Amino acid sequence: MHTSVALLLELGLVLIVLGAAGTVTRRFGVSPIPLYLLVGLAVGEGGIAPLPAAGDFVELGASIGMVLLLLSLGLEFSIEEFTATLPKHVPSGAVDLVFNAAPGALAGWLLGLDATGIVALAGVTWVSSSTIVSRLLDDLHRLGNRETPGVLSVLLLEDFAMAVYLPVLAVLAVGGTVLHLVASVAVAVGVLLVALAASHRWGHRVGHLVDDRDTEQLLLRIVGLALVVAAFAELAGTSAAVGAFLVGLALTGPLADRVRILVAPLRDLFAAAFFLAIGMSVAPSSLLPLLPVTFALAVVTALTKIATGWFAAARSGAGRRGRLRAGSVLIVRGEFSIVIVGLVAFQGGLIGPLVTGYVLILAIAGPLVAWWVSPPATRRAR
Repeated sequence: MHTSVALLLELGLVLIVLGAAGTVTRRFGVSPIPLYLLVGLAVGEGGIAPLPAAGDFVELGASIGMVLLLLSLGLEFSIEEFTATLPKHVPSGAVDLVFNAAPGALAGWLLGLDATGIVALAGVTWVSSSTIVSRLLDDLHRLGNRETPGVLSVLLLEDFAMAVYLPVLAVLAVGGTVLHLVASVAVAVGVLLVALAASHRWGHRVGHLVDDRDTEQLLLRIVGLALVVAAFAELAGTSAAVGAFLVGLALTGPLADRVRILVAPLRDLFAAAFFLAIGMSVAPSSLLPLLPVTFALAVVTALTKIATGWFAAARSGAGRRGRLRAGSVLIVRGEFSIVIVGLVAFQGGLIGPLVTGYVLILAIAGPLVAWWVSPPATRRAR
């Protein structure tokens, strides 16, 4: 078997750099995500040290990282407690849609985009990055906080909404008919409802099927199952993140504790690839002309996300500090915004640089704001 020296060298060097960055940030109790993104910006196309041999591997690793992060997040909860919490936060999802999609739609209209571009930009500003938020909640030790179920409900409602939004946007982007649009949405929603019903009714049996005393076999089965379910979710037009999250929810008790420990090192490795890939997707030279507009949009929608989190956390019974923590952790945008860019890349070259710059700003600023609001060392759940 031929081994690519360039691939090994590039991957080795970038992992060493990421490891050093993580050491520095953790010494100060800060999430390493912003530095991972900056490293990605430096080694991406147009950066100071591009990685021509490792680019495809990083992109593949990013997809796996997203699945493992959401699998780990699902392991923190049970299907019963989450299905009891989710209906209570439907109003939070409505507030999230109104507060956060409107600024993007208005910005698209002011920039002269057509209807497809306006709908796309509304989606970009609406949806937080469930992948980055899940890592942040772990980094900042907030998974057990009172406000966290509200945060996760908002994220999951957004992911569910993407099952409708993304097919609609895809049909608009190619100029499809109304019939095509209705059919795409019906299939996606139908599959999502079946998956949720199956997870709620038979999810407890998953543990019996995959459990094994041998840790290697258990790890292989869990990761394999998460990837397969995520693939089917993506194929059905919904989110791979939803599929991986449902697998995590289905595992409870001592088995969930074992899987959480087993998956953690693998999750952290591929999560680093995910953040690196977001940074690599941005060409630095394309950001400068639109920087004022991008920054203004980022500031406005950071504030609207804080308001959304405040509302959701209040419905979970959190105090003022808990509401502020919830809002700050929702600021980040990520994977869905990048997907949206890919669907509407034809928009005159404007929306691509705007969205990638927007994602980069909030993916870096969001973790810093979340840490500033309540550093882990001084955090108290209220």
